[in-house]
Amino acid sequence: MEKLYCQGCGIMIQTENQTELGYAPKSALDRDPILCQRCFRLKHYNQVQSVAISDEEFLDLISQIGEASGLVVHLVDIFDVSGSLIKSLPRLVGHNPIILVGNKLDLLPKSTNQRKLKQWLRSSAKSMGIDVKDVFLISSAKGHGIDELAEAIDDYRAQKDVYVVGTTNVGKSTFINRLIKRSTGENNVITTSYFPGTTLGFIEIPLDETTALIDTPGIVNKQQMVHYVSDHDLKLITPNKEIKPRVYQLNSEQTLFFGGLARLDFVKGEKQSFVCYFANALPIHRTKTANADELYRNHKGKLLSPPDQETLSQLPAFTEATFRLTEEKTDIVFPGLGWVTINRPGTTVRAYNPKGVSASLRKALI
Repeated sequence: MEKLYCQGCGIMIQTENQTELGYAPKSALDRDPILCQRCFRLKHYNQVQSVAISDEEFLDLISQIGEASGLVVHLVDIFDVSGSLIKSLPRLVGHNPIILVGNKLDLLPKSTNQRKLKQWLRSSAKSMGIDVKDVFLISSAKGHGIDELAEAIDDYRAQKDVYVVGTTNVGKSTFINRLIKRSTGENNVITTSYFPGTTLGFIEIPLDETTALIDTPGIVNKQQMVHYVSDHDLKLITPNKEIKPRVYQLNSEQTLFFGGLARLDFVKGEKQSFVCYFANALPIHRTKTANADELYRNHKGKLLSPPDQETLSQLPAFTEATFRLTEEKTDIVFPGLGWVTINRPGTTVRAYNPKGVSASLRKALI
């Protein structure tokens, strides 16, 4: 078969895998111009479709930003910051400035301290070697914070291109669609969305006559919980509305299971409240630590659910980490799931996560 290329983004057309770059249905091959499905939806429906690429492909693609001049907008998931921060980003984008955008603000409890959240996002990025110019909190789904961010982008970009980067499942396509809607109006379809010489895999959405907002494919980061759970389980662990805190009064040597996807042992300390912030649909089960191993062996995927059978077939074994808390009000963060707030210093806990998805500590956000 003759090689065909999308006249929108320049990617080679393929008709086999709808979730990969360059997909077009066979019926589209007779059209003029030939567009991949991603470019077709942008041109005719004003929508950006999310696609994913491997780590290696992403590195090759994004490294081209370092040879250009523009602003990098790095979108991360507030519920999975460690999994959605791209550690190699500074090396790839060169001296181009980076602003960090935390998405899914609407799902946090209204009592969340947004100033502390911004500080934590900035320090998390810094710990990975990412120096950011500014930090913003938004909701792609609800539109919260979009106007403020859009104005800041205009200031920071200094009449240069804007590159939007992020891992899969951070809401990048929804975010870009919000920006398109804001700049063009809901019913005003973009008719000129493609510049000559567009880099393979990028989609360029004009900001003015000389610069563009550039969408990049999402990177698949295997340190994200999302890649180990079934579609059914993903719906259970992903909040779809404001999460409600669940409070457990625990004595030492008691354990909380978050479905069967994570576990927290109260090893040592005074009786106290453990405040849990997870998707409202994710069951939490309390038991004695002495019984926890047997309970997990016999009931994961049943009483301790999710995981379902599909998730069980791909979920890595648990690894554990012990933390002795030295400050008042500390969060134990379970990436991709949520967090537990513990109020008293001097408390010792042990966290269990699937291997590669590590728990961490931060100052409490609430």
